Amino acid sequence: MTKTPLQLSFEEYLTYDDGTDNRYELVDGELVMVPLPTGDHSDVIDLLSKGIETAISQQQQPWKVKRDVGVYIGINLKTGRDRSRTPDLTVLTDTQWAVIKADKTRAAVFRTAPLLVVEIVSPGSKKTDYDTKLLEYKNLGIPEYWIVDLKQKKVLILTLLNSTYQVSEFIAGAKIISSTLPSFNLTAQQILSA
Repeated sequence: MTKTPLQLSFEEYLTYDDGTDNRYELVDGELVMVPLPTGDHSDVIDLLSKGIETAISQQQQPWKVKRDVGVYIGINLKTGRDRSRTPDLTVLTDTQWAVIKADKTRAAVFRTAPLLVVEIVSPGSKKTDYDTKLLEYKNLGIPEYWIVDLKQKKVLILTLLNSTYQVSEFIAGAKIISSTLPSFNLTAQQILSA
């Protein structure tokens, strides 16, 4: 991930436009460019998006699954600067989406905890996905965080319980078990070999 020396507040970040199609996260007030996904990464996003949409439909929930939607993490207490992340996939309520859609002038970033986020580990994002984002998502109160690690050939489902993530690891033909999406019907192998 490439950092820029530009310092922005969260409000400035919401309206920032550098004239490119680059995507950025806001980390301690600095823009951090999010690289484009690899082909495998993109295929996993597509498969998970379809699987999650199917589960939402089967559960008849007023939810949406979105890519390229940001989540405001808050102010880093050590630096006093804002943080905002852009998970690979985010599951949010229709009400949360309506709030984002109502503001036509700002980036699609919301301040309330989504129901679920998914991160697919990239070569340069392992520490961030396993450590930094895990802590940020836990502190924000996101009920479920999925980490898909193509290199390690595993899917982790982290479920928030008493302010701590409980980790379940899925490998090979193990069916993914999600408390948020109990009707989700893919195995780790199906996801990892997308």
